[in-house]
Amino acid sequence: MAMSGGKDDGSPMMEMNTTPLIDVMLVLLIMFIITIPVATHSVNIDLPQAQPPTTNPPIKTDKNKLVLTTQNAILWNGTPITEGNLVSLLQATKAMNPEPELQFQPEEYASYEIANRMLKIITQVKVSKFGFVGNENFATFSK
Repeated sequence: MAMSGGKDDGSPMMEMNTTPLIDVMLVLLIMFIITIPVATHSVNIDLPQAQPPTTNPPIKTDKNKLVLTTQNAILWNGTPITEGNLVSLLQATKAMNPEPELQFQPEEYASYEIANRMLKIITQVKVSKFGFVGNENFATFSK
């Protein structure tokens, strides 16, 4: 900002000095910005909780097949289940005498993360008769 000292003839300066006014306005603007409360954009809504299916699919006494699809669906003998149902089904098979065999068959492009979680559940339940099936589909590699 340029300042003028008046005219050379000795007459008083007629323009108002706006520099202090602008400084005060900037200080007030900063103070107002600091004191404004932070706006929250959240809206609290009570949504219904998802309930897992309460009925488990039937358990076969000789062998049960666990399939993981490419759409991340878990199938127990062809019936869709959740990971929570898997735990209860495996515990039920563990209590059977003799324990039925569990066959695990992930599809070709199934999620590795979900397959790893399923294997961890199977290990934690301590299933004694366990096997991977469907590996013969990948025995030869195409060029």
